[in-house]
Amino acid sequence: MTLTIIHRTTRQNQHILFSILRNSSSSSSSQTTNRWKRLAYQISGGLLTAGTLGYTWAYSQAIHASGNKAHLVPLPWSFSGPFDSLDHASVRRGFEVYKQVCAACHSMKFLAYRHLVGVTHTEAEVKAIAAQDQITDGPDDQGNMFQRPGKLTDYMPSPYPNDKAAKAGNGGALPPDLSLITLGREDGCNYVFNLLTGYQDQPAGVKGEPGLHYNPYFSGGWIAMAKQLYDDQIEYSDGTKATESQLAKDITEFLKWSAERDHDDRKKLAIKAILIFVPLIVLSYHWKRVKWASLKSRKIAFYRPKPKND
Repeated sequence: MTLTIIHRTTRQNQHILFSILRNSSSSSSSQTTNRWKRLAYQISGGLLTAGTLGYTWAYSQAIHASGNKAHLVPLPWSFSGPFDSLDHASVRRGFEVYKQVCAACHSMKFLAYRHLVGVTHTEAEVKAIAAQDQITDGPDDQGNMFQRPGKLTDYMPSPYPNDKAAKAGNGGALPPDLSLITLGREDGCNYVFNLLTGYQDQPAGVKGEPGLHYNPYFSGGWIAMAKQLYDDQIEYSDGTKATESQLAKDITEFLKWSAERDHDDRKKLAIKAILIFVPLIVLSYHWKRVKWASLKSRKIAFYRPKPKND
């Protein structure tokens, strides 16, 4: 800051007056310089951050390229946008695929019948679906376990009583629980869809182990589960044509919902938060500008007090 010092002297009292004033033109030049410096720092920080993120992404791609499975084909899911919801008609069809195809080997121990109410089915429909399954309960008065029809509060029954029985029924391979499968696999939805539709004949010269099936989207290329989805394999209740890709899409959407049942509610809450906090941020910024405007723009002058005469 450039200061102009005005020095006045009189012969009578030799009084000295020092007045320190702000030079407006010099202040504007200094503010412009500081503004350009801040801008340069921000650009440098942005470039450094972008370079770091770019290097990290390139390094991760190099690691993926050295993997032992094919790259997943990304798909335009209906729920991929920040404000997009699940396709609940597809979720309902996906439940039908699970019950008729997947439930023979895979469990969903974290999903209860009551979770379906108001999402894919009505309460009466879910009660009817639950009653079709036999649930192990007990013990009774004699200390014995017994079977009873399912209720809304029951969780989906497992096809096997324990893991050893599951391995014995699948050639030593343990079928994973599907409740959280889309969260437990990298890029879960694309992984499930590509895996279900990616079965191929093994390439020439490639030998696999007995009882395994070639699928390039599975780690190592060989998987114990055989191809499960075929065209017109089941008949949808809403009349949708059950092609292989439609079956894979619907079961993937259902598994996405089962892993994140609060998906739609979470996005609704985000919309409400944006509608509330954006105006608050604008008002807070305006209030800050009003309160600090007088402090940042004021001028301060210092005067040397007059000496007292003895």
